[in-house]
Amino acid sequence: MKKNILIIDDSALMRRLMSDIINEDERFIVCDTACDGLEALQKITESPVKFDVVLLDINMPKMNGIEFLAELNKMIGKPRVIVVSSIAKEGTAQTIRLLEQGAFDFVTKPVGLFSDYESIFANKLLNCIACATGLQKAGLNSIKQKADELQTTETNYFTPGNSFLDSGKSTRVRSLHKTVPATANKLVAIASSTGGPKALQQVIPFLPKNLNAPVLIVQHMPSGFTKSFAGRLNEMSEIAVKEAEEGDVLEKGKVYIAKGGAQMRIRNKGGSHVIELNEEEPARGGLKPCADIMYESLLECDFDDITCVVLTGMGGDGTSGIKQLNEKHNLYVIGQDEATCTVYGMPRVLYEAGLTDTVVPLDKVADKITTNVGVR
Repeated sequence: MKKNILIIDDSALMRRLMSDIINEDERFIVCDTACDGLEALQKITESPVKFDVVLLDINMPKMNGIEFLAELNKMIGKPRVIVVSSIAKEGTAQTIRLLEQGAFDFVTKPVGLFSDYESIFANKLLNCIACATGLQKAGLNSIKQKADELQTTETNYFTPGNSFLDSGKSTRVRSLHKTVPATANKLVAIASSTGGPKALQQVIPFLPKNLNAPVLIVQHMPSGFTKSFAGRLNEMSEIAVKEAEEGDVLEKGKVYIAKGGAQMRIRNKGGSHVIELNEEEPARGGLKPCADIMYESLLECDFDDITCVVLTGMGGDGTSGIKQLNEKHNLYVIGQDEATCTVYGMPRVLYEAGLTDTVVPLDKVADKITTNVGVR
């Protein structure tokens, strides 16, 4: 049965473009469209059709996207919402607010219709709808791809009949975390994707401002969004939060969010740990920034203890990097549990690869980080 889609956008051209993209996919059908939030609410409440996904524009007459989502959140059994946003400064800030209020994910509008970006937009839109409707199993393909990479002589649970894909269970492949002195050189490194902006709101504001480690975050976002996101988190938190910049020297009690559209690495320079950004480097697995690249860069760093955290998101970004990092460093690995994930993909891959020390609900993540790292 096809999944029912409602498009809300005040541009007739965008409604037509998205309708054409979606209706060409046999899994979905655009059942209705609306030119503003008020009209959309009326159609959701009165239509005999149950909408599975709503595609939501932000700036519209009568009722904008933020006002619409606030009203939709009052309903029981509401459809999932995907924000289709521009990358204008105002659009980025409003998109962040919608993600905080429970929007499933967002897709940036093409800069110009009939451009090269239109096909990228179409693929992203369809993939996002598929995940939101459960037609694309989050993380499953990534798990299969990671099987050969993570196979060890100690465990052969990747073999047919004895696989975590069959059993759904984890077989631990890494050594126990070793407690280090309070004076040790520590780091926190977090990876998150779909559902991450809302999830990080329940983690970063609950970290103390005197946390005994710097914090790195790779949140999958395109260029133009991470600065607004960092600013929003900084307003909500006692701990300082900023978008990472080239040459930043890592400081304890400060959070650095990887810049959208760039790969972030950490290097040892003159006894300090310094951020390097590369906007020319291609995406890995479609991701830029990519958490695996961030984790891999830590291989040559001299941290005594690294707390790795993997939160909600599609795919398996972070697992390969953490696996490599574990071979050289003392790690404490935290995975978000399935019940509190928007999409149980990245934490699932990590857990089923046997790399987690603990799996906890989202509201316990900050406590786990603080307990392991300590305060100054």
